[in-house]
Amino acid sequence: MNTTYDFSGRVAFVTGAASGIGRANALAFARAGAQVALADLSADGLEETARLITADGGQALTLTCDVTSEDDVQAAVDRTVARFGRLDAAFNNAGVEQPVQSAADTAKDDWDRILSVSLTGMFLCAKAEIRQMLQQDGGGAIVNVSSGAGVKGFKGQAAYAAAKHGVIGFTRSAALDHAADGIRLNALCPGIIDTEMIRRFGDSRPGGREGLIADEPVGRLGKPEEIASAVLWLCSDDAAFTTGTALVVDGGQTL
Repeated sequence: MNTTYDFSGRVAFVTGAASGIGRANALAFARAGAQVALADLSADGLEETARLITADGGQALTLTCDVTSEDDVQAAVDRTVARFGRLDAAFNNAGVEQPVQSAADTAKDDWDRILSVSLTGMFLCAKAEIRQMLQQDGGGAIVNVSSGAGVKGFKGQAAYAAAKHGVIGFTRSAALDHAADGIRLNALCPGIIDTEMIRRFGDSRPGGREGLIADEPVGRLGKPEEIASAVLWLCSDDAAFTTGTALVVDGGQTL
């Protein structure tokens, strides 16, 4: 990813940083000069992301964290500040996929799991991040991951769409709550991005990977690095007048 953004002297916090979109964003923040805190349940994945950052001359802190636990999240933010001194940008990306199933066939366990990670986990992270940003000079910028499923319905994805619509509703409301505090919150709505999660999802539905590509008007899947470009912009000074938006980066999928 080519970028002109300068995050030197700033600290970024990334959840779901062990792979996929989270890893791509952690690497992008580090290459732009940020010190990066990496949060995920996968210790091995975190170590690999940290290795990639440090091999490139960056600084990273690994934090094994369950985003559904308020204690875990608060401890992760506290450790970030203890190590780096502040928190300037956050990318709340942790999430899980839903098996393809009708609303009537959606198990309560699946519903609870998806909303707990993708919606409640995002809320717990944003809450802790906002509280830290309120205590420091300069405010901060938070990007919460929604989805194309946050702006339209998708057959067989009722629980996932409910969670991702909720992300946007929370983000818009919290942006109003804290606009005067210098804290910006935006939601990002990726399309079909070439990650391990999407590969699993493709394997579970008719048409597989080729069917997913057919759903993208541009004729290909998105790259995690393309999402990182949008996130860095939203967290940069170039987006200083942007808050409460739901930015769709989806190759035209939701048109």
